Amino acid sequence: MTQFHIFIIRAILGAVFAVILSRMFYPEANLVYVIGLGIILVGLAYFAEYLRNRKKQQP
Repeated sequence: MTQFHIFIIRAILGAVFAVILSRMFYPEANLVYVIGLGIILVGLAYFAEYLRNRKKQQP
């Protein structure tokens, strides 16, 4: 699986979870806030992958 496919999967899942979380906790949220939350979720996924890979590379 290429890095682009992984990005697409993470973007779709980030968007889905952003909509679910925003509708559960803040139903009146604007679309801009939902998009921002999705971007944050995808960024956190890449940050977690970075930490996981960094931990594997250290002796």
